[in-house]
Amino acid sequence: MTEMTNDFADFPYKALSVDQKGPVIQVRLNPSGQDSTLNNAALDDLIALLNSLHERPDVQVLVLSSLGDDFCLGADRDEYQAALAGDPTGTATRRIVDKAYRVCDALENTHAVTIARLHGRVVGAGIALASFCDLRAGADTCRFRMPEVGLGIPPAWGGAMGRLVAENGAARIRELMLTCEPFDAATAHRIGLLHKVAPLDELDTVVDAWVRPLLRRSPEALTLTKRMLAGYARADRTADVALLDAHLLAAQLSRPRPQPSAASASGS
Repeated sequence: MTEMTNDFADFPYKALSVDQKGPVIQVRLNPSGQDSTLNNAALDDLIALLNSLHERPDVQVLVLSSLGDDFCLGADRDEYQAALAGDPTGTATRRIVDKAYRVCDALENTHAVTIARLHGRVVGAGIALASFCDLRAGADTCRFRMPEVGLGIPPAWGGAMGRLVAENGAARIRELMLTCEPFDAATAHRIGLLHKVAPLDELDTVVDAWVRPLLRRSPEALTLTKRMLAGYARADRTADVALLDAHLLAAQLSRPRPQPSAASASGS
């Protein structure tokens, strides 16, 4: 049996657990098992990790999962509010959301084949993060939701709208974003958000069934094919405004909320 090594341990990750076994790295969100949001620390860790892969051509596969009860419950809205309280101009908030774009862009463009292993609830930014992985497998008990419109904010995180429309089709994504309707793993599979669905206790077997043949392929052929596929997908995103996401979200969050009138408050 190959001994587990961890050549990525030099970086002091705060919100990730990273393990390496030969050409495969396992990246797990929420190592504390307590906070399933994509907070600023998680974004910083993901940026550092993905940037380090530029110098690691030996890494062929990255598996992204979570150690919490859920894969991800979305972005950390408390951090957004704290950033706005400290800087009402929205500049600090834009910096946080810009990090989300950098993470998703790095996931899409890294040479390694990326696999999302999903379980529990996958909400908002969690769906966005998973969508930028090349392959996605989910437990049959997964529950998904895009809640942004219901929260009064645009679905502007990481440039995911263009990616989701290209991957899953405009009609279904439009419905799910506008209605904020929860959906299950079967629906996610039907629209292409998940490539595979399995019982939770069989999910690792599904992921391994992808990893084994990937490791037998030529790394150069895999990287070239991945980037060709990304290029064709981006051809459908010629009007991609992902770089504006941080400005759109920060502007909406910092917008003064209308106060109820005295008549409304009295119920008349």
